[in-house]
Amino acid sequence: MAERQTYTVVRPFPVGGGHWSSIGQALNLLEVEASALRTAGRLELKKTEAAESASPSTAAKKAAAKKAE
Repeated sequence: MAERQTYTVVRPFPVGGGHWSSIGQALNLLEVEASALRTAGRLELKKTEAAESASPSTAAKKAAAKKAE
């Protein structure tokens, strides 16, 4: 199953049913859903997603350093 990522709304856009997104709103979307909105500058990938993906390697480095001591 495809993985959803969290995006932050930069510029509001219609989300359906007459409703609009709001600036700063966090949305969980598939890459396919977010692609055109990112290209148009309406969404950006939430910063914490990148930090979470980097955390395991940092934790692994710390564990290796402790093990070496």
